[in-house]
Amino acid sequence: MSVQKEYHGTIDYGDLTVTDGISVFDPAFDERFVYDGDDLGAVYSPERTRFRLWAPTASEAKVVLYDTWDGTAVNELPMQRDVKGTWTLTVEEDCRGLFYTYRVKVGQSWNEAVDPYAKAVGVNGEKAAILDLRSTDPQGWEQDVKPSLASPVEAVIYELHLRDLSIHPHSGIRQKSKFLGLTEEGTRGPEGIPTGLDHIAGLGVTHVQLLPVFDYSRESVDESRLDEPHYNWGYDPQNYNVPEGSYATDPYDPAKRITELKQLVQTLHARGLRVIMDVVYNHVYDGYLIHFTKLVPGYYLRYKADGTLSDGAFCGNECASERPMMSKYIVESILHWVREYHIDGFRFDLLGLIDIETMNEIRRRLDEIDPSILMIGEGWMMETVLPKERRANQENAGKLPGIGMFNDGMRDAVKGDIFIFDRKGFISAGEGFEDGVKRGVAGGIDYDGAELKQFAVEPIQSVNFVECHDNHTLWDKIELSTPDASDDERRAMHRLASAIVLTSQGIPFLHAGQEFMRTKGGVENSYKSPIETNWLDWERCAAHQDDVSYLRSLIALRQAHPAFRLRTADEIRAHLRFEAAPPHAVAYTLRDHAGGDPDRHLYVLYNATPGALSLELPALGPWEVRFGGEHVLALQAGASESAAAAAPAAAGGPPAGGARLEVRGVGVVVLAVPR
Repeated sequence: MSVQKEYHGTIDYGDLTVTDGISVFDPAFDERFVYDGDDLGAVYSPERTRFRLWAPTASEAKVVLYDTWDGTAVNELPMQRDVKGTWTLTVEEDCRGLFYTYRVKVGQSWNEAVDPYAKAVGVNGEKAAILDLRSTDPQGWEQDVKPSLASPVEAVIYELHLRDLSIHPHSGIRQKSKFLGLTEEGTRGPEGIPTGLDHIAGLGVTHVQLLPVFDYSRESVDESRLDEPHYNWGYDPQNYNVPEGSYATDPYDPAKRITELKQLVQTLHARGLRVIMDVVYNHVYDGYLIHFTKLVPGYYLRYKADGTLSDGAFCGNECASERPMMSKYIVESILHWVREYHIDGFRFDLLGLIDIETMNEIRRRLDEIDPSILMIGEGWMMETVLPKERRANQENAGKLPGIGMFNDGMRDAVKGDIFIFDRKGFISAGEGFEDGVKRGVAGGIDYDGAELKQFAVEPIQSVNFVECHDNHTLWDKIELSTPDASDDERRAMHRLASAIVLTSQGIPFLHAGQEFMRTKGGVENSYKSPIETNWLDWERCAAHQDDVSYLRSLIALRQAHPAFRLRTADEIRAHLRFEAAPPHAVAYTLRDHAGGDPDRHLYVLYNATPGALSLELPALGPWEVRFGGEHVLALQAGASESAAAAAPAAAGGPPAGGARLEVRGVGVVVLAVPR
């Protein structure tokens, strides 16, 4: 590693004479050395390969060439210093099939590192690979067409870990734990049920969100030892612009992982599904060993005043996204995934650690390509040295148009506090959660001032969920918080939670297996638990086919009624009205053909009490059951709206029109006044 020495009260790296006395921590460093070209990394052609490296603090730089991923160097070629702290080299021959690294002299030390801009790598990402990216395109790639998406609120997201999908012994999927496992069609599991892609497509979801599939550290999964037990979610970024090799049929072939991920995207598009990548630009796997630090020590990560690494991510470090060259890197990385892999959306891990300016620049650049590309993330309020007003979190959602954030307030209101395991929520008859549910129903917007206000300015900013890869599954949380309930009672609570997600304004988000009451055996944080804890249990899926059908019907209900997918806050305020309901129940109407809905009015009831319940219905016309008829004991449909207006109720009497609804059991009921 490079020499470290004190500089203006902080730690500086290297020899300041190289930068004319300007420290990497000095604002003047960016003014002097920001490079705005688009040719960083290796640019291949059969005639030559051009290399450009950004390393302003280096006094010397070299390209090191290798014949194999694990061999010794066959050549070491000096680079020439060029503009804005960059170094260049052109090799006038066909370098296809070679591997390379950079060596830089920083201070008195020589550091060797993978090119951060590498688009292909060898096993475990320890050397960059030189290849023609066009040779990795599957047949028909140029004709790949993504499904249409008119608005983010039209999305129904299904979060999936690739290994979870296929690794179960009865998944019926041949290429287990691989990109291609998700491309297999016609797979069948226990009792002949559809599995894999057929199962997902059959639910009616619109987007598959993949847990990290970029190249992550061998400390998470060693690509050279895949025959041994292994599992990890992959939140340990190493090479941001390359697919993870453990999901390829041959991690030793740099082209395989690229082609096979493209085949996955191509196949899902053909089945009417878009693809979201889970991306982790808030931290790296190791702040000291990552290529960023080896090439330009001190620049790419955040430091506290005492010189130690800022660690709001609780992973040892944070990426300094606010610094121009780090911001440029993140933006260009996102654009690479869109252009090269046709990715349709991005879920930003720990979004609250990334700066607002970078996120807005990504949104601007994506809008130039395709405004329908989704951007969502974890807008948690994280502690970091980045000033509060610059953090891309829920408090600053108003500064982040077009970027969605997970609605944890709704999640905790529905199922109970995720960190207090035995705490009940609305679905389990917990006290005082009705307003929390209402806030989620309204899409997190300022619906009624301080009473029903969350972080969102528009509904596309609220990602509604009750379960994801983090924390307990919904089923496990319900079990922990309802020790005296029966499984049938828990299934009713579980169904109600999913119904709330799919009938609320905003973007609904489902965790793979939520449709069949997925359990991880009570494990809260399964990021490196055995595969038996994490796999999608297709035997459980077979046993819960009625629950799968129920969730499928909820998605169909949402898709049939635009009223559940209002695109603006003004539309929600104009058409959504909360109705009278007793404790442990929430009722609302969506009125006047909301969003162009085929029905004139909708009435939705979330009931968390198992006993009988009687409610007065608004006198809007004759009501009919649209969903949840199994809970309806009686429906006095009421008079027409005009008749109700002509015969107002007596003081203290029933509502004009006399409409009443009697229900029993925990669940959701949807009524409608037709045209």
